[in-house]
Parts: sequence; C-alpha cells; structure tokens
Amino acid sequence: MKSNFQPSLKLVLQSEGGNDDDPVDRGGRTSRGITQRVYNAWRQMNGLEPRDVWQASAAEVAAIYKENYWNPVGDGFPKGIDYQYFDMAVNAGPYRAAVLLQRALGVADDGRIGPVTRLAVKEADPKKLIGKYSFQKAQFYRGLVKSNPTQKRFIKGWINRLLRVEKAALKMVNT
Repeated sequence: MKSNFQPSLKLVLQSEGGNDDDPVDRGGRTSRGITQRVYNAWRQMNGLEPRDVWQASAAEVAAIYKENYWNPVGDGFPKGIDYQYFDMAVNAGPYRAAVLLQRALGVADDGRIGPVTRLAVKEADPKKLIGKYSFQKAQFYRGLVKSNPTQKRFIKGWINRLLRVEKAALKMVNT
C-alpha cells in the first residue's frame, strides 16, 4: 500500500498555517503547528543547536511531522483514518489523538495504539469510523472550552478544521 503521508502532510500544513505566538493559545510559539519545545527537542536529538521555531525549514517541519506524528501509526491505518488521526495528533498530541480514536472505536482508551486498537481500526467501516472520530473530536474541543473559557475564541476554527478534515478523510476512503 502506498503511503498517504505526502497528501496528508499537505492538508495538515494548510490547516496549521504559518507562525503564531498567541498568548492565549496553549501551544505557545509555533510555526506550521510545530511548537518551540518540540522543535528544540528535535534539533537537539539530531545534534543541532536550538533556534527559533519560526526559522524552521520546510524539510525540518516535514521530518518532525513524519517522525513524531505519522510514523508511529500512519502507514498502518487505512487511507482517510490515517490522515484524520495524523491531523489530530498534530493538533492535540498523539496521546489525545489515540484516546479519541479509541473512544470512537469503543475500545479501552489508554492512549496507546496497540494490537487491540489496530485490530479495531482494521475491522471498522472506515466511513463510520471517520464520523465517530469526528464526534469524539468535537466533544473534546467543547470540553476544552467548558474547562477553560479563554479557549472559546478557538472553537469555531477547531470545528471548521474538524469538518474539513472529515470531508477530506471521507474522500480519501473513496480513492
């Protein structure tokens, strides 16, 4: 099966946009969805000095996405599900992406993509799973706003992103 990473990366980068340093955004200083903390750690792991994430090259951003958010599960999931999971891993972290996927599947939500979760993904109807996963993501975003009202200003963008991702994921299932 051909990897769906490049098409998924293109879509995630469109969703993530450019540079951001919004004091209300919990991610802090970011560039194309990569936080300063993650960028520094990645550079150090690769024998490089930390530097401003806004200076990250496109190749560095792609490598970070592939290593940290795609490789752990991406090529093992069906097309569409792989993109939807990848997008959520970038948006809220791999642990949260896994928990929400597990809730959509009705398996234990331990945040670890192990054999039980992989089997459930394999046996699921991809279109139905995409819808259930979107529902779980929407619940998560609403919960963020409920627990921290300062996040309310982001809810419309999160839901719009969720809907774009869902639409693109469903389209991928049909290709």
